[in-house]
Amino acid sequence: MIKFEILVVGSSNTDMVIKAGHLPSAGETILGGVFFMNPGGKGANQAVAAARLGGKITFICKTGNDIFGKQSVQLFEEEGINTSYLLSDPKNPSGVALITVDDDAENCIVVASGANATLSPNDLQKTQEVIGNAGIVLMQLEIPLETVEYVAEKAINAGAKVILNPAPACKLPDSLLKKLFIITPNQTEAEMLTEIKVIDIDTAKQAAKIIQAKGVENVIITLGQNGALVLTEDVFTHVKAHKVNAVDTTAAGDVFNGALSVGLAENLDLIAATEFACKAAAIAVTRLGAQSSAPYRNEISQVFNNNI
Repeated sequence: MIKFEILVVGSSNTDMVIKAGHLPSAGETILGGVFFMNPGGKGANQAVAAARLGGKITFICKTGNDIFGKQSVQLFEEEGINTSYLLSDPKNPSGVALITVDDDAENCIVVASGANATLSPNDLQKTQEVIGNAGIVLMQLEIPLETVEYVAEKAINAGAKVILNPAPACKLPDSLLKKLFIITPNQTEAEMLTEIKVIDIDTAKQAAKIIQAKGVENVIITLGQNGALVLTEDVFTHVKAHKVNAVDTTAAGDVFNGALSVGLAENLDLIAATEFACKAAAIAVTRLGAQSSAPYRNEISQVFNNNI
């Protein structure tokens, strides 16, 4: 059962997705197949994933005062997410992401941040109570870095554990890294943080060590179809992925992070929580879309034949 509340602070977008045979090269026009719109944004994806898996979720984001923003709020409420702290920007549109997915389930994404880029520390002055009530605070990097740093500072002062999914990839100050309980980069993001090209378990270990030396308590590098590498204290653990027929990897990392947060909120140890997250992500990649791909708790039990 849930022991801690989870606060997710991050972005909310509307994803516009086209399935195509391959990802276009520069200057290339290709004819795609299926088009659909889906609620997305890394923050929203992670909040929805965690809620569907049984988490008690409060989500803070900023949308535009437009149809996309209003639809997003309605969807969050339908998922059982606490929307009391959502903000609306009267000047900027809601965020939008343009996504192409190829036949190998790989994707390329361009994001127009819109209102997400205006979520500032000043917006969060009245959120100390909800930060104080959270056992876990989960964030990403589709909102301003100064806002991420502000929330991290408030969270650790309140005794919460901060998880950062450092996506999209960028350099991060050591002052922020030292506040993190867990960081969850993928291979590209780990390379950005360390200048180590992560291509296998050995290079992942090198990168994880460098990140940990910057002050992060625990490091989890996600490795796609190779699972995840966990570094806690001086111990490495390779959590293997589950073999599935992937059709779209768009929100796999978001589902992983949402599930990881739920596992930790239920007092699972870090390895067990990572195993749970790998199971959730394995189901997500078998489906198209971002939030639409996030599994429910009973689906994990059914697919993997256990009660977690």
